[in-house]
Amino acid sequence: MADLSHESDGPSPLSTEGYDESLLPDFHRDFLSDAHLQAFATALSAPDPSPSTDDLSGSGGLTSPASINPGRRGSLAPFGQNGSAGPGNKESLFITAQNDWAPVTPKGRGRKGKGRKSKRAPRRSRDETREGHLYTLLKYPFLGIVLAWVSGLGLSYLATRLYIWMYEHFIAWRGKRNNLRAKLHATTNYGDWVAAANEMDHFLGNDKWKKEDAYAYYDSKTVRRVLDQIRRCTRRIDAAEKSTEPVAIKAGERAVEDLKSLVEACVKSNFVGVENARLYSQTYYGTKNLVQEFVDELEKAITILSATEHLDQETKRTLFKRMHTNFGRTALCLSGGASFAYYHLGVVKALLDANLLPDVITGTSGGALVAALVATRTNDELKALLVPALAGRITACSEPFSTWGPRWWKTGARFDSLEWAKKSSWFTRGSMTFKEAYERTGRILNVSCVPSDPHSPTILTNYLTSPDCVIWSAVLASAAVPGILNPVVLMMKTRDGELVPYSFGHKWKDGSLRTDIPLKALNLHFNVNFSIVSQVNPHINLFFFSSRGSVGQPVTHRRGRGWRGGFLGSATEQYLKLDLNKWLKVVRHLELLPRPLGQDWSEIWLQQFSGTITIWPRSIISDFWRILSDPTPKQLARMLHVGQQSAFPKLKFIANRLQLERCIERGRRETRVGVRRGSIESIMSEDDLKSLLRNGEGTETATATEESDVGVDSGTEDDADEDEAEARRLFPPATPSLEVDDVRKELTMLEQ
Repeated sequence: MADLSHESDGPSPLSTEGYDESLLPDFHRDFLSDAHLQAFATALSAPDPSPSTDDLSGSGGLTSPASINPGRRGSLAPFGQNGSAGPGNKESLFITAQNDWAPVTPKGRGRKGKGRKSKRAPRRSRDETREGHLYTLLKYPFLGIVLAWVSGLGLSYLATRLYIWMYEHFIAWRGKRNNLRAKLHATTNYGDWVAAANEMDHFLGNDKWKKEDAYAYYDSKTVRRVLDQIRRCTRRIDAAEKSTEPVAIKAGERAVEDLKSLVEACVKSNFVGVENARLYSQTYYGTKNLVQEFVDELEKAITILSATEHLDQETKRTLFKRMHTNFGRTALCLSGGASFAYYHLGVVKALLDANLLPDVITGTSGGALVAALVATRTNDELKALLVPALAGRITACSEPFSTWGPRWWKTGARFDSLEWAKKSSWFTRGSMTFKEAYERTGRILNVSCVPSDPHSPTILTNYLTSPDCVIWSAVLASAAVPGILNPVVLMMKTRDGELVPYSFGHKWKDGSLRTDIPLKALNLHFNVNFSIVSQVNPHINLFFFSSRGSVGQPVTHRRGRGWRGGFLGSATEQYLKLDLNKWLKVVRHLELLPRPLGQDWSEIWLQQFSGTITIWPRSIISDFWRILSDPTPKQLARMLHVGQQSAFPKLKFIANRLQLERCIERGRRETRVGVRRGSIESIMSEDDLKSLLRNGEGTETATATEESDVGVDSGTEDDADEDEAEARRLFPPATPSLEVDDVRKELTMLEQ
């Protein structure tokens, strides 16, 4: 549950204390070393190692001359050998272009344009879908017709939204209702917001709706029946614990078995619709009383099963492991959006102050920078950092036009990768890796990156898929929008602390271009099936509209029972938006859209941008003008306040979800086999113990190799064995004082 007993765990965005830079931890500290920056510069200068020369952009076949053949001078050899791109090699020959899209050797200019050698540009790779005569003939006329129709639909959509806004502003929000709304928006902490929301619900008569069980969007009869059975079982268990008679004890055992069956059946994600967002969209605060009672009683039942002596430890462990799998985990997803991403800071502050910040966090582009800040800092550090004074460290766009204008003309990018590496490293505490961040804070950071090669799939970097990848390099890659920042090389940290290129030195770019919200990957890696999305992309926010209200924000008229703008207004809005989506899909599937800068831009409209709960901070017109500008402390204070205000209506829904999720997680920790107070597994998860065991085995292997005879021929090892040994060498033991045998014993007790 959210803690309402305090105003805030940190300085308020509107207080004078929040503008004092001296109160921010490590504010004037530079974390990035010169050696790491030089290694990054060396990696950026290396040739493109991609084995493919296909260019689907139709840009005349402009490709990098790189090769992965170690025998050719200037190619990418294994790291540490002659010709490698490693930071220690100074003799490598790097052949590069001015930018990623320019030819390596430009054509010479003859006198007055004459005498120029006639060189035919390399033909782009054959693409059967783009080679037909009819396709060539009809592509651009058809594209023009579609774009003209889409433009008309867009103007009609804007007119419809303007009508709905005027309808709500001049008809719905009047009198006392408007005064209560103004009071709600003026609050600066969650406790005051809840009080104002309850007052608004009472005025609109929403209390009556809460008391009624029936509702079309969940099975109220099943919830009532299960709730009554849980209460009967808990009463029988309480009575049996107070009695010493054998009959009562036997009845208590049967009651525990019945309760176990009930809990196991209903601890599932969105059981009979109790997690339907509609249940939280009819009031400003809270949901049906029946749903709230069900959540509270279910938490009590789970706690009873964790503490009862009528179930053996193995049964408890299996039960809680199954519940954890069925119920899943919660993740906070921060979208891209350039300078709009700083609204995420207010959302994070609202969740942190209410003790509702999930452990799994993902970010893309600008959201990756905020996610990195959250995942590399402890709660106490975050509470001190999420203030307006943080604007002093947000200097990514501080260069004047006289600096970035010529750079953009020469390189095709407005910003310099090395400068951004210096500035972003403060947010990631230097060259911290994903694994190191997880070990420091316990939070699981995920960053979406897209390969510059259009054929390769996207990756979600985290402590499982890329544990030794340096976070700031992933943040830069996720923010590398073509034309804004050139694709960059991901870096990884070796065991001795040096940085080398990751994934053979391939280059990566903005994750928002394909996967702004990587829900499928999160579900695959971390069993995430409940997502909190903070969405600030300006081209998406414009089209967000919930005709029947959203979580904590009901429809303004007819006491929340109607449609926004009336039924005709909502119907028109839905029709136009669906028609726009249809024609955008037609353009994508027929491949009508050109690919400027070698990028398919259709995905920026046709991805999934929402989650189970979607938070949409309200932007203002001037934000579009400052989309590539750094905020001042005053502007950041407003963004923090608006971000908090946008998150407050969603916190009750999030609190009910995390109330059960954290109860299940506590049960998992308490019911592990052989857990002793103060033992390793009481503070480390099963995955952490397995990782620690692998690290320890790697250390033993390295030690044994050093003590062996020098005359042993190491060249007879298989390549796979060498790769495995190298991977183990890169991971030092997380707890050197623990013996491997002790860890193996602890892990054996955890395995089924």
